[in-house]
Amino acid sequence: MMGGLTLHGRLFTLIRDEALTGVESVRFIKQLQYWLGPRLLVIWDGSPIHRGEEVQTFLAGGGAKSIHVERLPGYAPDLNPTEGVWELLKDVEMRNLCCSDFDHLLHELRLAILRLRHQPHLLQSCFPGAGLAL
Repeated sequence: MMGGLTLHGRLFTLIRDEALTGVESVRFIKQLQYWLGPRLLVIWDGSPIHRGEEVQTFLAGGGAKSIHVERLPGYAPDLNPTEGVWELLKDVEMRNLCCSDFDHLLHELRLAILRLRHQPHLLQSCFPGAGLAL
């Protein structure tokens, strides 16, 4: 799963049942540009998919003109606002959930994401939680 969070508490996600790659990173950025406009500040964690050839090619091919990328240190979940979203999903929205199979889990995950999207104040709280002022 990949996620994007705005200062206004909007949550964007990409859910896949396979491992994510740089191709999905680029696809997700393009999706965000479609919904939010071409100018983006992207704060990426240290995942290799964010540094891969697909991402570098996209940025070098003109994507970098409208996208400002800030990279977090290699392992710094405490600095990443999206980690707060994952925590809300796991520890609040899906707490004590028992699923019968993977499809059931995906269904419950989508429902949990929808519930969070209706609570922008909770999503906005992920920024101060990561030490970032709004």
